[in-house]
Amino acid sequence: MFIDFPSSSTRFPITLPDGTVHTGTVFLKPMLDHPRISVGEYSYASAHEPPDDWAARLAPYLYDFSPERLEIGKFCQFADGVQFITASANHRYDGFSSFPFMVFGGARDGRPSMPETGPDTIVGHDVWIGQGARILPGARIGSGAIIGAGSVVAGEVPEYAIYAGNPARLVRMRFDAATVAALLGLAWWDWPIDVIAQSEAAICGADLRAMKRAAPQS
Repeated sequence: MFIDFPSSSTRFPITLPDGTVHTGTVFLKPMLDHPRISVGEYSYASAHEPPDDWAARLAPYLYDFSPERLEIGKFCQFADGVQFITASANHRYDGFSSFPFMVFGGARDGRPSMPETGPDTIVGHDVWIGQGARILPGARIGSGAIIGAGSVVAGEVPEYAIYAGNPARLVRMRFDAATVAALLGLAWWDWPIDVIAQSEAAICGADLRAMKRAAPQS
């Protein structure tokens, strides 16, 4: 069966029954032009009220001059209201006050209230983040993970884990360790898009044998 899957350069990849494009869902790679964000092909975000600036909606504290980065893999799925609270939102809190004096009065460099440079935030491939989730500075979310709606995520989330809550905790692993290892080895998100589209039933139906048969030979 031929599937006319949209190009990864498509900004609005969903066409409604009346033929108009749905502006509330976008492929992020062609939509984002931010020096501190990298995003893989086919990762998308949705919003009930589409913003003019998707980078600012997703990572409101990641500025052009921020030292940290936000790195997002391929085929990720971000529901409405997902936000990445990156390290530039931090205040210094090891002293007697957390007040950000360096924000006021001009020069920031060298100010005693300036916090140390924070870590990058990393999202793997095929990660689903539910409505209204908050991803805190330096979080590292493994490929295939699912983050429940409204969760607040810090630290490490293993590959193919389901995390939920505030603070987010492991609910369960999606698959056993051998299956996770096999999926990471197959790395279906790196296959040509026509092979991925033809393998939809195997990928979404958890048919590992069919996926192994479909995998391109290196």
